[in-house]
Amino acid sequence: MTDPASDSMRERVEAIYRAESRRVFATLIRLLGDFDLAEEALQNAFVAAVEQWPAQGVPASPRAWLVSAGRFGAIDVLRRRARAETGLAELAALADRISTPEFEMPDDLDDDRLRLIFTCCHPALRPDARVALTLREVCGLTTEEVASAFLTPAPTIAQRIVRAKAKIRDARVPYEVPARAELPERLDTVLHVIYLVFNEGYYATSGDTLVRPGLTSEAIRLGRLLVELLPEPEALGLLALMLLHDSRRPARVSAAGELRLLEDQDRSLWDAAQIAEGLALVSKALTSRHFGPFAIQAAIAAVHAEAREAALTDWAQIAGLYDVLLRAAPSPVVELNRAAAIAMRDGPAAGVALIDGILSRGDLTDYAPAFAARAELCRRLGRTGDARADYARALTLTRQDTERRFLQRRLGTLTGERRDE
Repeated sequence: MTDPASDSMRERVEAIYRAESRRVFATLIRLLGDFDLAEEALQNAFVAAVEQWPAQGVPASPRAWLVSAGRFGAIDVLRRRARAETGLAELAALADRISTPEFEMPDDLDDDRLRLIFTCCHPALRPDARVALTLREVCGLTTEEVASAFLTPAPTIAQRIVRAKAKIRDARVPYEVPARAELPERLDTVLHVIYLVFNEGYYATSGDTLVRPGLTSEAIRLGRLLVELLPEPEALGLLALMLLHDSRRPARVSAAGELRLLEDQDRSLWDAAQIAEGLALVSKALTSRHFGPFAIQAAIAAVHAEAREAALTDWAQIAGLYDVLLRAAPSPVVELNRAAAIAMRDGPAAGVALIDGILSRGDLTDYAPAFAARAELCRRLGRTGDARADYARALTLTRQDTERRFLQRRLGTLTGERRDE
C-alpha cells in the first residue's frame, strides 16, 4: 500500500525538477566549470532532495538548496576521484577552489541561464553542434529526443554533443554573457540557433509529421527567456515571429493530416492570445532604431495575422516589408518570398518572372518550395505543362511526407488523376 504523504512529496519533487532543473544545472556549470560534472551534481542533488525533504520539509528556496547540495556533492566526488586515481591532483585543487566563499551562489541565478545559452551557441562550435547542445543542455531534452527531432541516429547526436563539450573545454570558451561590444554578433548566433530549433518544429525537414510541437514550444520558451533576460529589439522580434507563426498551428494541417496553405486555413482556429502577444512585441521591437531582420519578418507575420480573411491581406504592405528585409538580410529565400508577395499584389506573371530570375542564377535549384511556388503561379496562369513539370520537380526534392502528399494532389488535378502512391 502506498503512502499518500510519500506520493505527494514525490510529486512535489518532480514538479520542482520540471520547473527548476535547468536553472540549477546552469548555475552548477558556472560553479564547477564542467558539463558532465554539473549533470552528475544535478542528479545527486535531486536524489538528496528525495531522501531528505520528506523528513525536513521542502526548503523555502528549493533552487538554492539544490544548488548547494549539488555543489557540495560535487566537491565530495572530486575528492574521492583524486584519492582513488594517481596524477589527479588537479581534481583536489578544483574541489578546494569551489569550496571557497567566492563560489557561493549569487542572488540572481537567471544570469546563469543566459550564460549557458551563449556558451552553447558560441561561434567556435559548428552550427549543428550548437543546436544539439542547446536542446540537450539548455532545454533538457535527452540525446534520443534530439536525435528523433532531427531524424539523426542517436550516436551521431551524442558524438556532436561530446565534441562540442570538448571544444568548449579545450578552447576555454568563457561561460559568460559577451561584453556589450561583442553582443550584436554573438546575439545573432543565439537568435539563429533558436530560430533553427523553431523552424524544425514548425516545418519539419523530413518525416511523416509536418509539425513537432515539442520543438516549437522549446524554441518559444528559449525566446521568452532571452527577452526576459536581454530585451533587445531582435530578441523581441524573434519571439514575436515565433508566436505569430505558431498561432496558425491548429489550422495548418487538416484532421486527416493534410497540409493547408495559408489562404485556405480556417482563421478562427488561429490562437488569438498568441497573436495579441506577438503584435504587442512587434510594436515594441519596431519602436527601436536598432531592429533587424527578425523584427521585419515579425512585422510581415503581423500583417497576415491582422487579416481576418485571406482576401483582406494587405499584400502591398507585405511586399514593401520584403523590400526592406531584402536590403537588411539579402538571400535567395527572401527573394523567393518577396516574389510570392509581388505575385499576390501584381499578378502571377510578375511572380513567375522574379522566380525565373532567381533560378537562372543557379540559386534555389535544389529547394522544393521554389518549384512549388512557381508551379502554383503557372497553374493560375493556365500554363499547365510548366506547372506539372515544377510540381514534379518539387516532389523529387522534398523529404517531408505531408508536403509530398500535398504536391501529389496538386499534380493529380493537372494530370486528371490522383497520384497518392
